[in-house]
Amino acid sequence: MSATEVRGVGHSVPRKEDARFVRGKGIYFDDIKLPGMLYLELLRSPFAHARIRSIDVSRAQELPGVVAVVTGELMAQHNLAWMPTLSGDTQAVLATDKVRFQGQEVAAVVAESPYIAKDALELIEVDYEPLPAVTTPQRALEEDAPLIRDDKEGQTSNSIYHWEAGDREATDRAFAEADRVVTLETFYPRCHPAPLECCGCVADVNPATGKATIYMTSQAPHAHRTLFALVAGLPEQQIRIVSPDIGGGFGNKVPIYPGYVVATAASLLLGRPVKWVEDRTGNLISTGFARDYHMKGELALKGNRIVGLRTHLLSDNGAFYADAQPTKCRAGLFHIVTGSYDIPAAHVVADGAYTNKAPGGVAYRCSFRVTEASYLIERLVDTAAHELGADPAEFRLQNFIKPEQFPYTSATGFVYDSGDYGRAMEMALDMLGYRELRREQEEARKEGRLLGIGLASFTEVLGAGPGKHYDIAGLRMFDSAELRVHPTGKAILKLGVRTQGQGHETTFAQIVAEELGIPYEDVEVQEGDTDNTPYGLGTYASRSTPVAGGATAVISRKLRDKARQIAAHLLECAPDDLEWERGRFYVRGAPERTKTIQEVAFAAYTNLPDGMEAGLEGVHYYDPPNMTFPFGTYGVVVEIDRGTGQWKPLKVVAVDDCGVRINPMIVEGQIMGGLTEGYAIAAMELITFDEEGNCIGSNFMDYLIPTAAETPSFELGATETPSPHHPLGAKGVG
Repeated sequence: MSATEVRGVGHSVPRKEDARFVRGKGIYFDDIKLPGMLYLELLRSPFAHARIRSIDVSRAQELPGVVAVVTGELMAQHNLAWMPTLSGDTQAVLATDKVRFQGQEVAAVVAESPYIAKDALELIEVDYEPLPAVTTPQRALEEDAPLIRDDKEGQTSNSIYHWEAGDREATDRAFAEADRVVTLETFYPRCHPAPLECCGCVADVNPATGKATIYMTSQAPHAHRTLFALVAGLPEQQIRIVSPDIGGGFGNKVPIYPGYVVATAASLLLGRPVKWVEDRTGNLISTGFARDYHMKGELALKGNRIVGLRTHLLSDNGAFYADAQPTKCRAGLFHIVTGSYDIPAAHVVADGAYTNKAPGGVAYRCSFRVTEASYLIERLVDTAAHELGADPAEFRLQNFIKPEQFPYTSATGFVYDSGDYGRAMEMALDMLGYRELRREQEEARKEGRLLGIGLASFTEVLGAGPGKHYDIAGLRMFDSAELRVHPTGKAILKLGVRTQGQGHETTFAQIVAEELGIPYEDVEVQEGDTDNTPYGLGTYASRSTPVAGGATAVISRKLRDKARQIAAHLLECAPDDLEWERGRFYVRGAPERTKTIQEVAFAAYTNLPDGMEAGLEGVHYYDPPNMTFPFGTYGVVVEIDRGTGQWKPLKVVAVDDCGVRINPMIVEGQIMGGLTEGYAIAAMELITFDEEGNCIGSNFMDYLIPTAAETPSFELGATETPSPHHPLGAKGVG
């Protein structure tokens, strides 16, 4: 069978899942309707910081159709008023003592319809005592700042953590010996993933069996099952999480939110299914955000060479420390801040603070806080080039890590797997017409026009591993794949990750096609049901291909090894005498003596060698030996109106190297999505707060999302530098 017929790795085959989506046949959690289902709505605080004097729910309870009104006091009676966060902190499920951010959950109504539940919310009377709000981490760390987490024993300030990476002494020496020091202070403001589908769940706890089936918008269903068991005290084998089709995630659907917990508790106590559907404002003001980093960076220079980097970041973590990130990394993987540059010495200092804002920094459009790190180093490098009077492209090329230096150990401890940064940069410059553009820029300025040319090179770090170094909430960051080949040669692949639109049903089927020669159309990919898939940590931080893709390749190869033994039995030869060609085994020197993978699969159930276990299936848990390091260079040309300050992109080019591309079409779609979101954050997406902690950006009138009309066109380029340790050479492209 030819590679074209199998259509494995490297083929831009159509996405299998799109057939149902374009016909409106996707199944999302809000499509789920169960007999006797009730509806839950949450009452949210209008204040950013206020003490709760009392909550009167009597009028709400009297409204016809209301089944229950839930408060923090009631949750506390069941030891459910507080829950653990992914960063080892605690977070209020429903507020009991005071509210700590605008939009915090205060009470819930369970009713026969969502409309009754919404009406009942207006009948709940909460007596608040407003308190001064803290809306910046700088103010939070002042000695006279109001204490936000007075619920925590021994907490005397708003400081959450102090964390360092790199070598302080070596960095200080580099700065002492430097010819020049370049300094930049910058702020990457808060934004929000704003997935098309908001968060929600349908919790169904069967009173007869005790089995809890929870349909929810989860990027990590297995991890959520474990956390539910820990929070609710339910036996884990009695919990089934089903994550149906997800309408976008971008990290926003990794944390556990109070609505999930309250709906599950309500179903447990009432013995009926309970649905909670978040509205857009609830999503924007209360769920996992991105960015909100105040950063200072310094570069030590000798001539045109970077010899040292010092950074300090101050993180606004909101009212609870609920970032989704590896346990040992207090500021995510921000210490990748050395980027693509050969910097001998670096030191990173990070501090986090509580404020009266929503909690939950998530990995949005890259791995954990890597975007923030890339933003800082690229701004610093541009500033250095400007102060030196150097061309920013040439300055980067001079300071890049060279191809022969890989594997490269960075000054903050990362071991970069492979790269050729200069090649990606040169391709981007050629696509941009960079050198001609510089001449055009000078001519335009003589005419009074302003043309801006921006460059950014980046190195990401994806697929957190190995598990002995990286975990979330104590769970090691491996992932899994279970593969079964049926007697007819068709296959089912079950994964521990969960797609939110990335094309897993196609991409992972192509991996099996590549390794076993089964056409990708004959491989069904299943995800999202914890009763029917192997344990995994889920999809976020661009980890699916680096980790679950590795698991899929390895289990496919294990089954191919068994298939070789069966083929040798069928062909009456030694296994070592067989050659493999995608889709078939044949005898070396006698290519006419052959068995296809389909014939071998049938024999796995009908005609086995003596002593061999029947079947052709298995499961593999892949613990990556290292992370992967995709990279690239982007270039943008903008024109600025002198009169209004309005800017317009004229050209955007993007060169990405994500290692081996399994489906180039899907990769390009992911890159264009990321470019669109990058443009949106630069141009219009902003969540900010006034002095009282009111969220400005709580709806799509204030928090603007770009349409096709505003979004510029993109020109894409690619280089390919395989990862030497990944089974497929892939690096990931989230």
